[in-house]
Parts: sequence; structure tokens; C-alpha cells
Amino acid sequence: MKSSPFTRREFVRYSLMAAGYSLTAGSSLLAPLVHALGKVPTKLDDGESIFTLSGKVKINGKKASDSSIITANDTIETDSNSQLIFVVGKDAHILRENSKLILTDNTSSLEAGLQLAKGKVLSVFGKRGQGEGSLKLKTTTATIGIRGTGVYSESHQDHSYVCTCYGQTEIASLTDPSSSEIVTTTHHDAPRYILKDGKAGSLIEAAPMKNHTDEELMIIEALVGRAPPFSSLMQYNAPRRGY
Repeated sequence: MKSSPFTRREFVRYSLMAAGYSLTAGSSLLAPLVHALGKVPTKLDDGESIFTLSGKVKINGKKASDSSIITANDTIETDSNSQLIFVVGKDAHILRENSKLILTDNTSSLEAGLQLAKGKVLSVFGKRGQGEGSLKLKTTTATIGIRGTGVYSESHQDHSYVCTCYGQTEIASLTDPSSSEIVTTTHHDAPRYILKDGKAGSLIEAAPMKNHTDEELMIIEALVGRAPPFSSLMQYNAPRRGY
């Protein structure tokens, strides 16, 4: 990866300026997380996949390293106290501990589908061009159609959690076609639980915003050369991970 021309403080100021944010918000919002990661997030070079890796991570059953390459047709697993921040094509992800994410490809470099078999993942997805196909995320209880957006999802045995951080998703129950919803948000406006069992047509319920942050979204968008479309961080009490 190319070395960044910015110091950590300069990166915070630059990234907020690019997104139209107040400079005075920078150090309090991003600097602690950048410091914890140990490096400044910038767009990864071609041929690079991993921004940070901590703990035990496997790619297709083999131990991963910082130099491992992740394709759009791989299976990634994290152990306890482990985390992976990585890029595939136009998309970037933070895979939390005790998680399993199965990718399926559309082209040689673009993800067409993701199955979160277990665990938690925060993702940002680039818009697909003509001929590049659509994108779907599958959890234990739901399918989520993705349209160039940011999404946080969790897969549990009896329910899933989906926060459309910004953009639009189409959420549907795996077991009940009558439980479906198109969600359009600008800033974590409509998180949802998708239940495994319950009354037909009522398996999608309102949920609180939890377990992911705006700072994390800013970091993974930076890895693919973008910024999240928040209107103002100065007027928003940034959410904190609840675990």
C-alpha cells in the first residue's frame, strides 16, 4: 500500500473537508479510531485486499495474513477476539469476531452475493454500472437487496439485524414472502430485526441503531476512495458500538 502523504490529524481534517464536514469535528470523531488501527485509511492499491487483520482469520480454510488476497468468491472466517477490515472491488467490509462470510462473484472482481452465515459485518457497497448485475446479502433469516449503500448486519440463530446506514435496501424474510420492506435512509433511520418465527407478514420489526459507528463507515469508505453521504457530523451525536 502506498504511504499516505498525510499525518493522522491531517487525514481527519482532509477527509472531513472532502465530505463537507466542519474541521473542528475531525480530531474528536476519527482520530481515536485511526490511532487504534495504527494507520491512516487511504484507498488500497490494486492487488491489495486487507487494511487491518487482528487475531485468527481464515480465508477458504487457510490462515490469512496482512498480504492475503481476497477475491469475490472466497469464504472468510474470524475467531474470537479477531477482526478483518478488507476490500473486494468496489466494496469494503469490517468483519467482526466469530463470524463467517461467504462471497459469490459476478465478474472477476465484483461481489454478486454475500452470505453472513454467522456473526456481524459492516459493509459499504459501490454502485454497479450497466452490465455489472445486482447484489444481495443473505443472513440466517433474510435476504437484502443492495443498491450502492452502507449496511450493518448481524446473523443469529433466531433473528437477523439489519441497519441500512444510508441508501436503499430491499429486505425480505427467507421463510415468509409476505414479510418484506423497501428501506430508504440517509443516516441509520430505519434499523430492522428480521425474525425466524412469528406471524406471517410481521417478521420484520423496528430495531435500535447499535454496534457500529459513523467513524467506521468513514474508514471503510476511504479504503475504496469514497466518503459517506452524511450531511453534518457536527450536529449528530455519533453512535457508538454497544458491546
